[in-house]
Amino acid sequence: MISKLHYISQGDSPEKHLEHIENACKAGADWVQLRLKNRDEAILLKTAEKAREITHYYHTRLIINDHYKIAKAVKSDGVHLGKTDACPTEAKKHLYSWQIIGGTANSIEDCKELIEKKVDYIGLGPFRFTQTKSNLSPILGVEGYEKLLRNLKTETPIISIGGITLTDVLEILKTGLYGIAVSGAITKDFNQIYSFQKLLGTSSFEAKSFEMTSNNIK
Repeated sequence: MISKLHYISQGDSPEKHLEHIENACKAGADWVQLRLKNRDEAILLKTAEKAREITHYYHTRLIINDHYKIAKAVKSDGVHLGKTDACPTEAKKHLYSWQIIGGTANSIEDCKELIEKKVDYIGLGPFRFTQTKSNLSPILGVEGYEKLLRNLKTETPIISIGGITLTDVLEILKTGLYGIAVSGAITKDFNQIYSFQKLLGTSSFEAKSFEMTSNNIK
């Protein structure tokens, strides 16, 4: 089960990332991604281990950005791979069978390639300009999403990402996209998680109940 709301962590230190992840969990997030850039592997592993402890306590799914070996080491719920990261097919060989693999896309060609490699979901963007990510791909906007979806027939969940705020949600959903990923807007106010979930028509309680069941199986 892929959540319709993904919180992507941000912060100027590993400690801030962990603080924000815990705040998101407390506010009802059922899916968080640890996106810690430009740190050595030892720091990444230590931070991921702590993030796993936090998310396990709150019955929240944890996705590790980029590093599938760390995702396996901490038994996170999955990994999200950027366009310049490892190939999903290669990552799948190393991960546990139950771990989720997501991939980043900016074009219909990107999406088709990820679908062919059998990812579990696609993060498609950016929706608009965002300072969260450097080397930003061409902005898609609502028109870009609509055009892409008209030419792409898939049941793979596609998540909108990039500078999304509460006022964008309904317009994005009208395009046919499955859900959204948010970083800045939620980090500024974690109470917005409930508002995002309400607009997306999701139930935090139901999602967390599913995760509790999944954790018991593992």
